Amino acid sequence: MKKESREKLNLFFSSFLVIGYIVCTYFFMSLTSRVSQGAANLIQVAVFTLFGLIIFYATRVGEGVPVKRFSAIVLCVLDIPALFAIIASLAPAFPLHDALASQPVILTFACVALGYGIPYTFLSGFELKEEIDEDAVKEAMLEGGIAEELAALENEEAVEETVDEIADEVASEEDIKELEAVDGADAE
Repeated sequence: MKKESREKLNLFFSSFLVIGYIVCTYFFMSLTSRVSQGAANLIQVAVFTLFGLIIFYATRVGEGVPVKRFSAIVLCVLDIPALFAIIASLAPAFPLHDALASQPVILTFACVALGYGIPYTFLSGFELKEEIDEDAVKEAMLEGGIAEELAALENEEAVEETVDEIADEVASEEDIKELEAVDGADAE
């Protein structure tokens, strides 16, 4: 199956999942009218937090390796305020209870934000691993710095070895001339 058709199929199933869950949410909310207010609030929190998790899944579908990371910013900006809004709207002892309890939309959005924010705090999506070409790595190296110093050091060592080899050859030629001169003097 081609990569593009596979991505389209994943998007279709993700959108179908979200639409199906919205329909199921309607039925869950109609059931909450038959139970006490405390139980209805807990059912609403569970349903909409699960909806946030499904939204996270639907927006993070992809190929590759899941990228795991911890984001303290998302935790502080999204998760903790959403958790506070949920607890404050349910518990009368918390500050801002009157303001948050009178607005059920705030509870709904806080639940969805918490459901989306918790996995987003620890996962950021998917990443494709690319094959690394050694020539591309050499081209990508910056000039200067440690890489250039190491290359220069290798070149200096090669030059020193070459100079040593030439010096050995030159010394051996001089030794031969001296030996010939000594042999010539001995022969006379």
